[in-house]
Amino acid sequence: MTKKKSNSSTPRLDAEDREFFHLLAEVIFSNPFSFEWKKLAISLGVESQTRVGEHHYTGLIPELEQRLNRLAGQGISSLVGLPGQDRELLEYAFLFHTYDRYVDAFDNLIRQQIIAGDDPVRVDFTSELVSQLRQKGFTNDESYKYMALLYQIRRAYYFIDQSLVGDAPCMRQLRHALWNNVFTSDVRMYANHLWDRMEDFSTLILGETGTGKGSAAAAIGRSGLIPFDEKKKCFSHSFTRTFIATNLSEFSESLIESELFGHRKGAFTGAIDHHTGLFERCGSHSSLFLDEIGDVSIPVQIKLLKVLQDRTFTPVGSHDTYRFHGRVIAATNLSLDQRRRDGLFRDDFYYRLSSDVIEVPRLRLRLDESPKELEQLVSLLIQRMTGQADSVLLDEVLEAINKNIPTDYAWPGNVRELEQATRRILLNGSCRAQSDMSTTEPAWMHTAAKGEFSAHELLAAYCQMLYDKHGTYEEVASKTGLDRRTAKKYITMDY
Repeated sequence: MTKKKSNSSTPRLDAEDREFFHLLAEVIFSNPFSFEWKKLAISLGVESQTRVGEHHYTGLIPELEQRLNRLAGQGISSLVGLPGQDRELLEYAFLFHTYDRYVDAFDNLIRQQIIAGDDPVRVDFTSELVSQLRQKGFTNDESYKYMALLYQIRRAYYFIDQSLVGDAPCMRQLRHALWNNVFTSDVRMYANHLWDRMEDFSTLILGETGTGKGSAAAAIGRSGLIPFDEKKKCFSHSFTRTFIATNLSEFSESLIESELFGHRKGAFTGAIDHHTGLFERCGSHSSLFLDEIGDVSIPVQIKLLKVLQDRTFTPVGSHDTYRFHGRVIAATNLSLDQRRRDGLFRDDFYYRLSSDVIEVPRLRLRLDESPKELEQLVSLLIQRMTGQADSVLLDEVLEAINKNIPTDYAWPGNVRELEQATRRILLNGSCRAQSDMSTTEPAWMHTAAKGEFSAHELLAAYCQMLYDKHGTYEEVASKTGLDRRTAKKYITMDY
């Protein structure tokens, strides 16, 4: 009778290794723009500080490599033969280790692609990266899938981190929200269930004019998953083509449908040829950004709702139905709640748009929360304008702003106004406030001076002025002596 073989030879992780790799997975899959990953890293006994040029998880690598080397000495150097939970934990560790090795290569690829534009750049390190994953026990298909995921993760971090600077709490919250919008709150869930289904999740971005809604939308649109083309040795699309943007307020009612859905030759007077609309140009790995969505008419809303519900559209003058494969990001500076109450914005369209709602903070709030924000923003603007960081120019611009702009200036044009002020300083050496609140009385003060306000209306106007200046109900309550709920009531009332 043949003796049954013991399972004692099956490679396994011990309890201490399981605990370490479990915590490691929690760290690396948590939102990098939250403080949670730092707390988790500390629980691993690792300092979360990094040196200039390193990515934020670098401090985990020495301990990880020490454990992987010890496991290799015990015969555990790949996923082969590992039982379910141990295999999953080590799979995450191998992927993270690979990510760390190729961070610089991915960053260089991103920069090369920005320069190259719409033509996908050849990826020279493909064979090496895939070979290393194969050696760790991943299949060929898994290796290419995870290569695309690692590239996506690095792109998302790059664009969210580089495009939306600032240490103010409201900006940290914005970056946190953008990351979740791309990967959900857990990258593992995204990778296992949603990576090829994100077109079902529309996004609505709210914020005043000039706050940077377009930058927030672009960070999402350039961070989608792009498959790798094995034959061409490059990713199937350049991320410069995966974000398609349009401002709906620029088009008349008669042209907006043609711009969105396209038209066929002869569909209307002046349609001398076929025109491919934005929905048709937006592919399966792309996002379509519809700015000023609050301005579109009810008939256009109904047609857009059909696209979001059925994923289909018909060009003007055609009977053919086309499928929309991309993702929709919309933005407005208007109060959609008010427009819905006024019957100008359909409820069903609003709910279809708002799988996720992200608010971009006003500049005044950012400056109130963090005075350093001004220096960080001006530095970024100078770098964009000149192509390089320049401390001399930075000092000159900041000096001119401090000299010419009141410290309590509301910056009604937000970051866009700050950008133009920076340009004027670079050109003329000076700038001025567009609407100096310290010298110009608001219109409501003239009405109050005439004795035409009730006490309620006067308090409402004063609360609104404080809210416009400081940006929070808490600050209004502090200045007026009201509780927060009462302050909010006066700010939202009509007068």
